[in-house]
Amino acid sequence: MKITSVRAKTYEWKGKTVPPQGNFCSNAMDLLYAKEESMQTFRFHGWTVVEVETDDGHVGYGEVALAPRVAKQIIDLYLKPLVLGQDPWDYEYLNQRMYRATHAWGRKGIGMAAISGVDIAIWDLLGKSVGKPVFKLLGGRTKERIPCYYSKLYRTDLKAMQEEAQKYLDLGFSAFKMRFGYGPAHLQHGVVENLKSVAAVREVIGYETDLMLECYMGWNLEYAKRMLPKLARYEPRWLEEPVLADDIDGYAELNAMNIVPISGGEHEFTLYGFKLLLDRKAVSVVQYDTNRVGGITMAHKINALCEAYSVPVIPHAGQMHNYHLTMSTLASPMSEYFPMFDVEVGNELFYYIFDGEPVAENGFVQLDDDKPGLGLTLKTEYLDQFDIIE
Repeated sequence: MKITSVRAKTYEWKGKTVPPQGNFCSNAMDLLYAKEESMQTFRFHGWTVVEVETDDGHVGYGEVALAPRVAKQIIDLYLKPLVLGQDPWDYEYLNQRMYRATHAWGRKGIGMAAISGVDIAIWDLLGKSVGKPVFKLLGGRTKERIPCYYSKLYRTDLKAMQEEAQKYLDLGFSAFKMRFGYGPAHLQHGVVENLKSVAAVREVIGYETDLMLECYMGWNLEYAKRMLPKLARYEPRWLEEPVLADDIDGYAELNAMNIVPISGGEHEFTLYGFKLLLDRKAVSVVQYDTNRVGGITMAHKINALCEAYSVPVIPHAGQMHNYHLTMSTLASPMSEYFPMFDVEVGNELFYYIFDGEPVAENGFVQLDDDKPGLGLTLKTEYLDQFDIIE
């Protein structure tokens, strides 16, 4: 079996979008003066789908959500020549080949995301070639089903947040993640608003459920150190990305306070990046995303590393490339979960492009032992809502 084709197609959404409300989610732009709404920098309404085909007709699907037009160019110009004609079962060799050949400029960010897309597609076609789901190739089933936390509680009107939390509590979820809408630039008013939002959600879900809190890099070290003691009374399972991803010292200092566990890794890359986080004791929960970190080949190694450090892995976002890794390792106790929803931030596009994503039942998702590969196919019903760049 040889790889005969690598195609990168960028899907750009032109359908209906829902503009986020003010203070929808704190983020890294909040500290900078800007006239426009700060969250727009972190919205992405495009997605690159990677198709890797072999000479026996198997086609695997991977995808890239970060800077999709740029990722397409990286795949077309730099990665495709490295894998054409190769045996996809040499996935370790191919992953290293892409990583090392682009190392001078690609070791973080979009370069690794592009590698991830090709690598995920290779694993998908490998599973299809032997009639097995990807999680069976990675070690098999370690859970009867995957527990999930509901992750769409963005900061909106407090009553609306409570109603949304109640709806999914009634649907069987026992874990929730909410976003803060305020940070250091909002002064004491923002502190009060942040605490009010946590109290409002806890009022609905009680204390027999997990509550996770996300800052999305919108705070700084000083602000986070002031907030942690105030948040402790609400017993959060973790505080996510309180500072910029590059501020590893800040993560380590906050985690060492031992008030609220600190999580991160959504914006980290490669095995070496996560070894640094673990060596520094910077996070108590690792949250890589397989379609950023270097693909399934790299994520599988990070799982083993985290298991050795006794640090749980709970990947960023749901999506099948993450679910298969979560199912196949004891290092991952649960998964993040988003329902299909109107296009808002951009994560939602995955569900408009692919069929096969499991729908949670009573707070769990299940993977099918009989669906080969990742279990995804391309949807056709929303094609007219995209401009597709081939």
